[in-house]
Amino acid sequence: MRLRILYKLSMVVLVTASILIGSFYPNTKVMSVEAARIPGNNQKADLVIKNGHILTMNAKKDAFVKGTVVIKDKKIIAIGDENLEKQYKASKVINANGNIVMPGMINTHNHVPMVAFRSIGEEGVGNRLFDVFFPLEGKLLSRDLIYKASIHGVIEMAMGGVTTYADMYYHEDEVAKATEKIGIRGVLGETVISFPTVDAPEPYGGLKYAEDFIKQYKNHELITPSVVAHAPYTVSPEMIKASKDLAKKYQVPFAIHAAEFADEAQRVETKFGQKYPSVIKYLDSLGILDENTMLAHAIHIDDEDINIIKQRGATIAHNPIANTKGATGVAPAIKIDKAGIKMGLGTDGPMSSNTMDVFGTAGYAARIHKLVNKDQSVMPPSKVVELATIGGAKALGLDKKIGSLEVGKYADIIIVDTHAPNTFPTFDPYATLAYAAGPQNVIDVIVNGKLIVENKKLKTYDYKKDLKDMEGIYKQVAEVEKTLPYHQQKPTSE
Repeated sequence: MRLRILYKLSMVVLVTASILIGSFYPNTKVMSVEAARIPGNNQKADLVIKNGHILTMNAKKDAFVKGTVVIKDKKIIAIGDENLEKQYKASKVINANGNIVMPGMINTHNHVPMVAFRSIGEEGVGNRLFDVFFPLEGKLLSRDLIYKASIHGVIEMAMGGVTTYADMYYHEDEVAKATEKIGIRGVLGETVISFPTVDAPEPYGGLKYAEDFIKQYKNHELITPSVVAHAPYTVSPEMIKASKDLAKKYQVPFAIHAAEFADEAQRVETKFGQKYPSVIKYLDSLGILDENTMLAHAIHIDDEDINIIKQRGATIAHNPIANTKGATGVAPAIKIDKAGIKMGLGTDGPMSSNTMDVFGTAGYAARIHKLVNKDQSVMPPSKVVELATIGGAKALGLDKKIGSLEVGKYADIIIVDTHAPNTFPTFDPYATLAYAAGPQNVIDVIVNGKLIVENKKLKTYDYKKDLKDMEGIYKQVAEVEKTLPYHQQKPTSE
């Protein structure tokens, strides 16, 4: 009788605690002990994260205010409440101290080596792509620059909580080496384009390079090779189809810039004689839109285009900061999301958005779509955190492996400080992540079960060496930058 009374009292306490916690964390579902527990029987584990405010980002957005994640052999083997820790004997235990424990951020669109050119041509330039980007690349790109710049850029992402990113550039094998060295995941695509480049002296030579790259990295633990046709206006219809065919042959992802500019359909007609009412309808006519195709930007699309993308199953990388900075427009992300199209967040390259900060991108997405739609309720904090994690994984076709904290998925996890001046107090963890937190608040980063950032220090590379290498690159770039024509076009200051 006494035991029964004690049990009932304990259940009353649990229910009361759940109600109180729920009132402080309105977006957090508080799991009961019974529902959360996964038997461990004192099993061995590689790593246990305890005492964390866990945001799983699973389909139900289950959360544990004081939870535990257990990792073994690179994967999550258990997740639950504070009692779960007692069931495992771990080689290492991290006390999250009440900070947010969540899936790593996913950056779905980037050109990471362009970090070497960051902040160039920001004033007095008509067309940065053709007047700055392409001339700099033509004169400066080399294997050495691409590798060292990639090291620098991937360090920025890793320390900022990005555990997976998608990239499209040249000498993508050098980008892959840098990504592997730092220890995060990359969906990396060799670029196919109509003019000679540093790694392909003949037009469209990137296609052969892409095939060699795929063979080198297929089935790699961290690197997913892909094929990228640069854009509808820089790649012929025949070569867009050839690029997509190569991706199909090796069953790897395919990506293309699409509907980034308002006049894109006109550019396609002028250069290739293909007349279509929209660039999406043009790409659809080529038969390249399917669930394995990612469209970067998708700004200038109408309801018919959205329906085509939905029907074909193509995905979208949404880059709101880069797009507004470049004055190219704002993608109709609310309509895209309502249509059920898979969409993730991207920063674009460091010349377009200047940083590779997915926290900032998420917060900006939440704000800009409220403004554009004149509706404060759209793109709430929980939605942008979703886009930055599991949404990005779905867009990249990796959601069965990463993107949420679930048993059986790879342990790609970050711990975010909620006791810093800019994040304390935290009543709603999603709001903190969307509107307050930044890369500086990332404490620990785990990728593939390996701790690569610990207590805000990178464990996999010497940052002093990176800085020395980048100083050498800076000097090279500075000399070439002085020769760019836009210097003569800059307005004279009064």
